[in-house]
Amino acid sequence: MTISMQGKRGLIMGVANDRSIAWGIAKAMREAGADLAFTYQGEAFGKRVAPLAESLGSDILIDADVTDDASLDAAFDALAERWPAIDFVVHAIAYSDKSELTGRFLNTSRANFKHSLDISAYSFIEVARRAYPMMKAQGGTLLTLTYQGSNKVVPNYNVMGVAKAALESVTRYLANDLGPDGIRVNAISPGPMKTLAGAAIGGARKTFRHTELNAPLRANATLEAIGGTAVWLASDAGACTSGEVIHVDGGYHVLGMPQAENL
Repeated sequence: MTISMQGKRGLIMGVANDRSIAWGIAKAMREAGADLAFTYQGEAFGKRVAPLAESLGSDILIDADVTDDASLDAAFDALAERWPAIDFVVHAIAYSDKSELTGRFLNTSRANFKHSLDISAYSFIEVARRAYPMMKAQGGTLLTLTYQGSNKVVPNYNVMGVAKAALESVTRYLANDLGPDGIRVNAISPGPMKTLAGAAIGGARKTFRHTELNAPLRANATLEAIGGTAVWLASDAGACTSGEVIHVDGGYHVLGMPQAENL
């Protein structure tokens, strides 16, 4: 079955470069027929995102800082001037101080804990609140990205595990709040990826290799697979799926131990 997103419009938040998960999702959605708008934070990221957006036929690029209410208000106001209604938002935004993504979780600082939870989890609520008026008439989809460090201990993931646990809970509560308006809310949980964000985590290469060797499919996720999952969730084919965390990790999340040959 070919899944179509013809006639759908949506916002992609969190593209950093052409290896970003958000970029893989954007490409897949455009290939399925969707029209896209993009946000970026600051001039440096804007210069990176502009040619990528242009390659997908988009001329809507909006500066947005998810920690600044006024910036988010202005971003969604600017989007509404172009598109009074949207069908989906992809929230691919997370952050923690790189220095705290190594070593012991015990040493997490109060300041970075607050900052990580604000950007990585609370921002999804702020985005949903502003997207809601643009979706409530016709329904829509909100998507975010998580990781299994939310419910299992992953070395060096530290405070990001707590932030992703909060994000998954936010996903469920938003799904319940917005369901009566036909708005679906889901999270995609890829395995480790070779992205700018993933590289910030201590031991990232070892984690990537370990997952590849032990996942039931003996492979890590690809941008294409994650993009395809996002297309399904945001298309009419995903009409009855909400409040879910969908794993796209080669099946790694089902394991209790490494494969016998790797013990």
